Amino acid sequence: MALDKIDRKILSILQRDTTLPVAEIGKKVGLSTTPCWRRIQKMEEDGVIRRRVALLNPDRINAGVTVFVAIRTNEHNDAWMRRFSAVIDDCPEVVEFYRMSGEVDYLLRVAVPDIAAYDAFYKRLISKIALTDVSSSFAMHQIKYTTELPLDYIPVEE
Repeated sequence: MALDKIDRKILSILQRDTTLPVAEIGKKVGLSTTPCWRRIQKMEEDGVIRRRVALLNPDRINAGVTVFVAIRTNEHNDAWMRRFSAVIDDCPEVVEFYRMSGEVDYLLRVAVPDIAAYDAFYKRLISKIALTDVSSSFAMHQIKYTTELPLDYIPVEE
């Protein structure tokens, strides 16, 4: 899908606040409500906008401890990866899951209330699948966090 400068502005606004009425978004980008809504729908249909969500405060929902979990395995086949993915899908504490290049095979970001909850997660994880090495790092202080992706890389049609 080709995006233009107006689409980019719409995306910028939606990344900050998806609750804004379409009429207000349209006003900010110089469109009336209907064409603005059509553009948003088109970007949803094309998969540019995956979904619209509410961002929760982890401290307010008792999930304020962030743990980065680096995992290494000796298994490097599709069947094992699918099984591992299924195990991770059943772990609501895992909020991000990546297959990596380099020394670490997989990286997880886990949200829990405390070290005891992480320990319980860890024990459940290793009881469900064999892993070669698991290394956990607890975030001491979050310095930057955003869900906004950079939009400057979008090829813009003039």
